[in-house]
Amino acid sequence: MLHHTDRLFRMTIENISVEATIERVKAQIAEEKELSPALKSSLEVLLLLMTLLVNRLGLNSKNSSKPPSMDPNREKHPKRQSTRKPGGQQGRTGTTLQPVSDPDEIKVLPVDRSTLPRGRYQEVGHEVRQVIDLDISRVVTEYRAQILKDQQGNRYVALFPEGVTRPVQYGNGVKVNSVYMSQYQLIPYNRIEDHFLEQLQIPVSGGSIFNFNQEAYGRLEYFDQWVRVQLAASGMLHVDETGINVGGKRNWLHSASNAEWTCFFPHAKRGTEAMDAMGVLPMFHGILCHDHWKPYFTYGVSHALCNAHHLRELESAFEQDKQQWAVKMSDLLKEINKAVLDAGGVLPTAESKHFRKRYRRLLAEAENECPAPKEIQQRRIRGRVPRSKARNLLERLRDYENDVLRFMDEPDVPFSNNQAENDIRMTKVQQKISGCFRSWDGALIFCRIRSYLSTCRKQGITATEALLLLFEGKWPEFMSFSSPIT
Repeated sequence: MLHHTDRLFRMTIENISVEATIERVKAQIAEEKELSPALKSSLEVLLLLMTLLVNRLGLNSKNSSKPPSMDPNREKHPKRQSTRKPGGQQGRTGTTLQPVSDPDEIKVLPVDRSTLPRGRYQEVGHEVRQVIDLDISRVVTEYRAQILKDQQGNRYVALFPEGVTRPVQYGNGVKVNSVYMSQYQLIPYNRIEDHFLEQLQIPVSGGSIFNFNQEAYGRLEYFDQWVRVQLAASGMLHVDETGINVGGKRNWLHSASNAEWTCFFPHAKRGTEAMDAMGVLPMFHGILCHDHWKPYFTYGVSHALCNAHHLRELESAFEQDKQQWAVKMSDLLKEINKAVLDAGGVLPTAESKHFRKRYRRLLAEAENECPAPKEIQQRRIRGRVPRSKARNLLERLRDYENDVLRFMDEPDVPFSNNQAENDIRMTKVQQKISGCFRSWDGALIFCRIRSYLSTCRKQGITATEALLLLFEGKWPEFMSFSSPIT
């Protein structure tokens, strides 16, 4: 049985403390003088592996990138009892149904006079109640092109509207609804087929749904190029990447975004080869916010590291390695963030210098608690001596001080890389629902359409409005200077 107590991680199995047992065995091995060097080394390796496995079991959503849903033994705290009354609070803007001025249908309800006392009555008005309901129905428009014939037998046929090219075809409403459910709501194809057939009496096959997605993908070719130019020209950019399954093989989805634009891009690689192919970062000359993935340092003029990642790693350093400095550093970063928010997004120079001194002093004290291993040059051993995770974190916070604390002095730099993580979250949802992309075309379609829909949402345009404009051959207003869709 696993027990998690406060911030200090301990593990017990049938009332036996794993941590204490490992420490006791280590002491016994050190005291045993008759063990051969080979056996002693083997036992030390086994204990190291055991420690690593125990530490891995101690990872959770608070001290690593593991999502809360993957915490099998997380503590669930009951909700606090609120002192507020149920319902909307004072000052809140409600969403109560409001009557409409032009109802679609009016039903007059006469009084049953047989229930009234005998006498003469005069109508003086009426009491109104409205029922707002939904009528899902199929709409079929039949175009009849007039045919004229002259005295010589020549026939002249009226022109059909643009886009009406077949005897029977789907309209834009069907396409918008299909792409919305498939690419925005992430509903599987077979359930979309059921929706159209049962709710609308329209037979739509999985092949047609894919064709609608493919048409949207083709129409968005110009947007795909346009949004990359906008992102590359921006002053602040958030980047991230996540693994995706394409046809049973591991690939990567890359994200570049800010508060206005979003671009997703799938690639077989995770590093600079994929970033170059995406075509955003090679042209970018601003501040790049990321989670310290080393290839990102190839791009941008300066960098801002995600402090949400640092807080999780500091939590892990304290829980698993008992590093007291990690708690102090975590508290300091949170204190700085609160001060920045209270100051309106950027600290005065004097206050910034004060926090920077405290930051450096704390890391200097941490050197005593978490010292670097001695760099002893040994034969047949290359490279530097391996560090613990806590030591690696300490050195990163020390060596990348400006990138960690940039949010203090730059008004556009946030405390974390949450913008990128929020933008890329729906990709993870898609992978949970579908398990994978069946083909590379499916991954490309998803990335381009989601880039467009995410950008439109940031510009105040709903997904339905954005798709309707797309299939009507128009760009949203924020792209009104762009050429029409062909």
